[in-house]
Amino acid sequence: MKEETPKISFFPVGNKLPEMYSKYFTGQAYLAPLTQNKDLNCPVSNVTFEPGCRNNWHSHTGGQILISVGGKGYYQAKGEAARLLLPGDVVEIPANVVHWHGASPDSWFSHLAIETNPQDNKVTWLEAVDDEHYSKVTAGSNSKAIRLSDDAIKNHEELWPDYNSLAAQTDPELIEIFDNWAFDEVISYGNLETKTRVMMIMGSNIACQSLTEYKMFVNAGLNVGVTPVEIKEILYQSVAYVGVARVIDFIYATNEIFKERGIELPLKGQSTTTPENRHAKGLALMKATFGERIERTRVNAPENQKHIQDYLAGNCFGDYYTRNGLDMKTRELLTFSMLISMGGTESQVKGHVQGNVNVGNNKETLLSVTTQLLPYIGYPRTLNAINCINEVIPE
Repeated sequence: MKEETPKISFFPVGNKLPEMYSKYFTGQAYLAPLTQNKDLNCPVSNVTFEPGCRNNWHSHTGGQILISVGGKGYYQAKGEAARLLLPGDVVEIPANVVHWHGASPDSWFSHLAIETNPQDNKVTWLEAVDDEHYSKVTAGSNSKAIRLSDDAIKNHEELWPDYNSLAAQTDPELIEIFDNWAFDEVISYGNLETKTRVMMIMGSNIACQSLTEYKMFVNAGLNVGVTPVEIKEILYQSVAYVGVARVIDFIYATNEIFKERGIELPLKGQSTTTPENRHAKGLALMKATFGERIERTRVNAPENQKHIQDYLAGNCFGDYYTRNGLDMKTRELLTFSMLISMGGTESQVKGHVQGNVNVGNNKETLLSVTTQLLPYIGYPRTLNAINCINEVIPE
């Protein structure tokens, strides 16, 4: 492909870059100035890159605009994911943002380069984009081009910086649909902070037994400020609702991730009760959350079932809810997330909808959590959850 210079757009290819510019490029590029009238104060050129060619990391004091006009290329700002560029795509580069752009490994690429604020726009050239980095961020470029929105790219990159998805190479159509939906459209709804959203998804993953996705979100959580203690408390809270047999593999997986990231185990203990006071403290917390009906439920339970009510007070609430590491609002929201994710728990969901309201989580917050979990639990469980919310908190 590199032996010929194809015309891949309506604009001229121009000549090889002069030495004063080519030393800042890896591979061969071509330059065709398109404007001549300096009084217009808006220089525009067509730049064409051979496959694999890219410029060094650099910045412009006055910014720059790129308009893709042919082939397939990439743009990457420092600290962000590389963005695939196809004809018609526009990149607005703010002043002093360090970035690079160039062709994909398997395609020629042309873009219009528009110099903004040319009267004092200076370029600072930095180090080359080495082969290892270039190969990493353009992996999958031979697959069907995936067109992601800027918000989907930004939100995904916030959770997993520089992550290259194997699924994007094997199932590009699905990733294009899912990422634009889950990391743009869905995230745009509601009032959840990123950290809270990630924690709720982690709880949901445990309830759904989605170990692969859970491990992704443990790393995402650590990347956005979820502490190791908070992650462990999500796990411990889930034992009461999901069961230890289905949680233990998630604990082991978490420990492996912590080990890889240099987090020393065991973590500092968070328990606040003793065998002597766990039942009393748990019962008091249950009453504070759900009201005096808790006492009536125990009194009215058949004799052969009262022990379950005692376990709820001493174990579920006394052993877990009273722990440090997560506040009560977060624990109740996690419980809600796990219950709606398991399915078949509508009676418990309605009870914990009211519990969430009682501890300060309003309907909008519950709908926000439900919406954020939709991509991971599907529509039937999501609609069941909304029905429960509406029954307890009518519109």
